[in-house]
Amino acid sequence: MHSLVMALTFAASLFWILNAIDVARGARKIPAIRDIAPLDDSDCPPVSILFAARDEEEKLPGALQTFLALDYPRYEVIAADDRSEDRTAEILKAAEKNARLKYVRINSLPAGWLGKPHALQQAFERSSGEWLVFTDADVHFSPDLLRRSVALAKREGWDHLTVLGGVEMHTVGETIALTFFGMGFVMGVRPWRTNDPHSKGYTGVGAFQLMRRSTYEAIGTHRRLAMEVVDDMKLGKLVKEAGFRSGVAKAWKEVRVRWHAGVGNIVRGTTKNFFAAAGYNWGLMCLQLAMVFGMCVLPWLALPFLRGWALIFDAIAVAVMIAVHAGVCIEVRASPIYAVTEPIGASIFCWMLARSTIVTLWNGGIEWRGTFYPLEELRKGVV
Repeated sequence: MHSLVMALTFAASLFWILNAIDVARGARKIPAIRDIAPLDDSDCPPVSILFAARDEEEKLPGALQTFLALDYPRYEVIAADDRSEDRTAEILKAAEKNARLKYVRINSLPAGWLGKPHALQQAFERSSGEWLVFTDADVHFSPDLLRRSVALAKREGWDHLTVLGGVEMHTVGETIALTFFGMGFVMGVRPWRTNDPHSKGYTGVGAFQLMRRSTYEAIGTHRRLAMEVVDDMKLGKLVKEAGFRSGVAKAWKEVRVRWHAGVGNIVRGTTKNFFAAAGYNWGLMCLQLAMVFGMCVLPWLALPFLRGWALIFDAIAVAVMIAVHAGVCIEVRASPIYAVTEPIGASIFCWMLARSTIVTLWNGGIEWRGTFYPLEELRKGVV
């Protein structure tokens, strides 16, 4: 038993050391939008900003204000109102006095579509830009975002650019949960691999994805993602699979979003996503759950009960884990002190994984934006 424990703790320490090295090296390969020289007016191609809105009266006005105040000479904003029942339509119609805004009202959802992909498809069909930006109705842009992001994509020869934006964290609970989520994203996705044309790695984030119109049409538009819940990530996957060049940049201040208010809303808000991200494969989800618990929670729980080399190996694993988490905290402008909340964040994340799986299987599908989608149909739509 002693030999087994020592082997397991050694494996945990080695896992964290290797991952810390990969994360440290990879993070330096992700360019920052703020470091990119903005395009001159004459070099700015036409851009269409597309977003879907469903009952967004609370967050939409602030986001829309930033969309319509960009320092960019040629762009339009296409807002697809997906069957909203609150003041969303009123807000968008009032904003139409700005000539840049085009309002699209959707009154019904065709069979074989999720609401968001359908709304984005409708927005695209009314757009004219050479480049497209896919975003959400609660995201805030800095005025120079388009000039710098398009400049980066053109400089690198990318057909698709995903920007990792900042998430506002207003409470201790939100910060604990979201800094661990950020670390999990970095370690699970390895976004820097997206920038390597020889890698199959891909990334897609709903807050900001810039894409050539010709590339979007070549990969089949959102018609390829009609029943895909994690359409943002899978958009990046389609780009890479089709042989186009994709890249990732960071813009913690230039792209901002208040994702969910409070830990409870974070958990509930991801219920539809996590099992979907695993392709509705409960075996894969169980493996992910075991990995997160085994590598991020168990080493902390084991510390008081170990002795000798097993304790040393386990302490190394915990120390490196704290260092990686602290690095993520610093990067996203959170206090590195939150790194010591690692096991709490990991436990919340485990519950998010488990809850997403249990609720989806129990209900036989997901409830999203007021519509129920059967699990059988969702599985057929996985990209």
